[in-house]
Amino acid sequence: MQEKSPGELNVIVRAKELARQVIEVTQKSPKQFRYTFVSKLQNLSLDVIESLYRANDTFVAEEPDMREKLRIRLDYQHKALTDLRILAYMADLARENKVILPRQHEQISRMSADCMKMLGGWMNSDKKRFGSR
Repeated sequence: MQEKSPGELNVIVRAKELARQVIEVTQKSPKQFRYTFVSKLQNLSLDVIESLYRANDTFVAEEPDMREKLRIRLDYQHKALTDLRILAYMADLARENKVILPRQHEQISRMSADCMKMLGGWMNSDKKRFGSR
């Protein structure tokens, strides 16, 4: 488990753990799936981290462009959420095709669900903080 950097959101820390797990698991996958499932799973896990960083770095403050900044942040959050859902589905397919083991699939699914739950909490928090403005 990685140590949290100061000011880093828990959802980002969890997404990094998920990416590490996906990369570790897929390194042992059959070579015939390297350019389909393996690259897709790895890229999705990295895309999630990128979107979360971009969302977190979109600073929202009481300014004239606050609504636009909120929209941008929400777009990044939604992209991360969608990528997490696709990642979970791709992990299902990878298990069905014996690219990853059932226990590896279970772990990736659990970690993806944790990230989705935390991301949903972050989105709800933003909605409560900025929703009426």
